[in-house]
Amino acid sequence: MSEAASPSRRAAQAVDALRHGWPLAFDGGPVLLPVETAIASGASSDQMLISAARAATLKLANQRDAAAPHAPVLIRGGESFVLATAVPIADPALDLRNPLKGPFRAAPIEWEAVAIAAMELARIAGILPAFMVNPAEAGEPQPIAASDLDAYTKSGALKIVTRAKLPVTASQTAEIVAFRSSSDTREHVALIIGKQNGDRAPLVRLHSECLTGDILGSLKCDCGPQLDAALHAMADHAENDGGWGALLYMRQEGRGIGLINKLRAYRLQDDGFDTVDANQRLGLPDEARDFATAARMLKLLGATTIRLMTNNPKKVDALASAGISITERVKHQLPDNPFNERYLATKRDRSGHLLT
Repeated sequence: MSEAASPSRRAAQAVDALRHGWPLAFDGGPVLLPVETAIASGASSDQMLISAARAATLKLANQRDAAAPHAPVLIRGGESFVLATAVPIADPALDLRNPLKGPFRAAPIEWEAVAIAAMELARIAGILPAFMVNPAEAGEPQPIAASDLDAYTKSGALKIVTRAKLPVTASQTAEIVAFRSSSDTREHVALIIGKQNGDRAPLVRLHSECLTGDILGSLKCDCGPQLDAALHAMADHAENDGGWGALLYMRQEGRGIGLINKLRAYRLQDDGFDTVDANQRLGLPDEARDFATAARMLKLLGATTIRLMTNNPKKVDALASAGISITERVKHQLPDNPFNERYLATKRDRSGHLLT
């Protein structure tokens, strides 16, 4: 383990290594090579690390309790894994085109903390959570310890970097506020509508980035209309009631699994899976957003007591547990369309979203 790099720096370097397809050497654990991005074309291994949800999807012998669908699972095949056979195990888009070369069986994990950290690092890197274990010919690995991940997520103090006037369609007097943390490459922003007033609880909307809905006008979700409606509701509140609002635009695409994996889930939805099942087939959580960062943004804005515009009670609970007082949950329901009606029903029936 390198003495020159801090734990948070090692974790950041590990995320970068995964995106580039380089292996990681865990202190007290194995060398793990990311299957999706691996550049070591000649790599081979007797074992792979995948999530329990993905293992269950593949109907492998090592299925785990459904209560822990994202627990890491170590599998061994009838013959060594090479990239050509490992990639179909990692990627559900290839399930029907690549017969798996089993039989597979579970192997005990003696380095579970390392395995859990590896899965989370893959999610942060936006890649599929699948690794070849101690592969031959993997190349020089990046050193890391499982504990580095905790240091990485807690090391950076969020701060306001800049703010500027930003006239938008809903309000010509809006102001945008930019936030940055040294432990997060994503730069979140808040759009302030109306004049900040410490005596009034602002109307707040937490909006997670959605490229397809916000920018391209996708009909598969309701993100774009929700964003537009929230801004206009805040503008109306400011103009007619003398209040103010804050829209937090969080850079956590696909409920925290990243753009590429969200589009993979879309492809699975085209095959008939709902949003929850699609994420699980990918071996990824159906909810991985960082609401604690949103709470820190609100505190920096001086908004510790708010009215929250949401249909998701988990947002209310998450902000409340992070020290934000919520005086009212404001319903934010919009009409469905033929392309997103199943998506909205899934949010209601499987993710607990409310209609009233």
